Amino acid sequence: MAEAGFWGNQEQAQAVVAELKGLNGLVKPIKELDQSLVDLDTMIEMAAEEPEFATEATAELDRLEKVLGDLELKGLLNGPNDGRNAIMTINARDGGVDANDWAEMLLRMYIQWAKKYEYDVEILDRQDNEQAGISTATIAIRGPMAYGYLRGESGIHRLVRISPFNSEGKRMTSFAAVDVSPEVNDDIEIEINDEDLRIDKFCSSGAGGQHVNKTASAIRITHAPSGIVVQCQNERSQHKNLAFAMKMLRARLMRLEEEKREAEIAAKYQLAAKTGFGSQIRNYFQHPEQRIKDSRTGYGETHFQSVLDGDIQGFLDAVLQWRAGKEVASAD
Repeated sequence: MAEAGFWGNQEQAQAVVAELKGLNGLVKPIKELDQSLVDLDTMIEMAAEEPEFATEATAELDRLEKVLGDLELKGLLNGPNDGRNAIMTINARDGGVDANDWAEMLLRMYIQWAKKYEYDVEILDRQDNEQAGISTATIAIRGPMAYGYLRGESGIHRLVRISPFNSEGKRMTSFAAVDVSPEVNDDIEIEINDEDLRIDKFCSSGAGGQHVNKTASAIRITHAPSGIVVQCQNERSQHKNLAFAMKMLRARLMRLEEEKREAEIAAKYQLAAKTGFGSQIRNYFQHPEQRIKDSRTGYGETHFQSVLDGDIQGFLDAVLQWRAGKEVASAD
């Protein structure tokens, strides 16, 4: 970073800064833990001579155990792409308007989580539903180990609640699909043939004034061999939207290759995202009682609104531990 011309290539420079931040997130806590253990030895010696220090030593031990536990969880983020930024797409599925509203609730939940942990969030694409909520949205979440933490969120999320859109106040079930891919920088080469692409240009929708409605700046790319479709309409510039859409396509293709490798692991078949009732990775109940439970790990929470406000780290950590256990069992 101290080299002359480091900031000449902004994208490459930002990638290095992000890498440094991620490394510091691991190295600094380890160094601090090492020093704290030395200090703890001193506190224990003092407690042996002066019993009033025993309470302080016990509290410090509890704190260090938590720090160590957090470091052990970070140690599970050892996949080839875990250190990368994440591109997340949320799609409304079964459930009508409730599903559109549910998709937007999930979008807000992940953005709130990202803000809580000081990750950067950029909305790459958003399509609002005419009545309420969204049909689909794609965001980039950038920060240390963003993809490693969020990759386990891919799948179907199911909500059960009293519908605010039903005049009879009936209980409704709605579904939304989440897909998470690693953001790809220029340092990764992914072969994409131009003849395999169909690029459509269309007028952007949503907020943005007259320009958005009149200018065909939005881009949709269809990759024929894989069937992957991506689109971007966040920018007013067609050129920028095309660049972002290509980045999204590269991310999805990288994730596709990653899934092929993971297919050799038996646990992968239990992680595969499906559509519809009975295939969800997580259930969110707002009625008759408030609770959220992950169908893979068994981890649950009863603070419904807190989770929707972004307090999902417990679920992310549980999936990391569960995935590590599955990989060990498969290896055996």
